[in-house]
Amino acid sequence: MFPVAWFGFLAVFLGIVLWSGVWTEQPVVVLQPLLMAVFGYFLFRKLLWDIADEVRDGGTCLLVRKGDVEERIDLGNVMNVDSSQFASPRRITLRLRVPGSLGQDVAFIPKHSFQFNPFARNAVAEELILRIDKLRNTH
Repeated sequence: MFPVAWFGFLAVFLGIVLWSGVWTEQPVVVLQPLLMAVFGYFLFRKLLWDIADEVRDGGTCLLVRKGDVEERIDLGNVMNVDSSQFASPRRITLRLRVPGSLGQDVAFIPKHSFQFNPFARNAVAEELILRIDKLRNTH
């Protein structure tokens, strides 16, 4: 939703600038929303557009869907679990030993309960780490 609002606002702003004719006297006014659009594109690509649409717990695996691509990720294939600490919403990124159809890094935003403590660890990430460790130690 936010990317639509961001690019929509920039398009409306650019339209008003072009329609009013301000750009003929101050051409830099056209450059500003274009640079903001480029900045927004790279920011959203890095932070939002790589996030999985759905992640379901399958016990010893995670069932991940992103668009039309569905993948079963065995917890034994997870090399690292990274949780963003101070971002909102919090994000979990799984680094895989063997890349799958979704790549080597799979990111998702877990369901969570509200916490007053911004320094608290992500409960979903902690549970995944413990389950992966337990799975590694049983083999």
